[in-house]
Amino acid sequence: MTSIIQASNLSKKYGSFQALDDVNFNIQSGRIVGLIGPNGAGKTTALKALLGLTNFDGDLKVCGIDPRTDRHKLMQDVSFIADVAVLPGWMKVCEAIEFVEGVHPKFSRDKAMEMLALTKIPLNKRVKKLSKGMITQLHLALVLAIDAKILVLDEPTLGLDILYRKAFYDHLLNDYFGEDRTIIITTHQVDEIEYLLTDLLFINDGKIVLDIAMDDIQETYLEVMVGAEQVSAARNLKPVTEREVFGRHIFLFENVERAVLAELGEVHVPKVTDLFVAKMKGAEA
Repeated sequence: MTSIIQASNLSKKYGSFQALDDVNFNIQSGRIVGLIGPNGAGKTTALKALLGLTNFDGDLKVCGIDPRTDRHKLMQDVSFIADVAVLPGWMKVCEAIEFVEGVHPKFSRDKAMEMLALTKIPLNKRVKKLSKGMITQLHLALVLAIDAKILVLDEPTLGLDILYRKAFYDHLLNDYFGEDRTIIITTHQVDEIEYLLTDLLFINDGKIVLDIAMDDIQETYLEVMVGAEQVSAARNLKPVTEREVFGRHIFLFENVERAVLAELGEVHVPKVTDLFVAKMKGAEA
């Protein structure tokens, strides 16, 4: 498996604000990566750097291309869905399809029509007459119909109801994703995408605070729920975090043997959201 994205000492400043601070990561081809972080953490700046939409310091290669110097070539292999779809209000849906078909050589009209068939969007209706959810659906259909090596999704289902969000991710996993395609997703609805991710990148204050494959989480992080009588023993093992739920204490541990934790209480693998909260608290500390 080869690296399709390589970032080394990636940095970006806006005035005195350090949006990215010597960030390093590699993303392999054929992976689905969740880029997760709080507001202002550096997610959008990182995506802009990958897409050649902002200058930066350090080294960055996407499909072997420097986004700063050859963005036109890069965009032939990269598709992007922003959190706010910007489509001309005067344009009809059918005209939007014709436009993308005319400007992008890897666009498939059949795939776009297949996705639109799952919606209630009329082809002869103008974009400005569509609801926010319909505009997002149209944007998704247009971008997912492009045969790209890398798909970047920035809050892709914002404004959609839960039924279409589920249908979108199922379509993404079953009909779009493959060994030769890489997907990067940012979202605040982490629970909805946990099942399809292969890798996690947590970012906070412009720094990567966790870079891990989903398969490695259960080998590295464990949570244990203990009663009051075992709290002191759990704390002695130096947990990453501790929280209390309905009178029970839950501790998150890194690189502690399951057998050791099993003597204290009920052990399970943490959810991505719990791991995220723990890592953000650790970064703040």
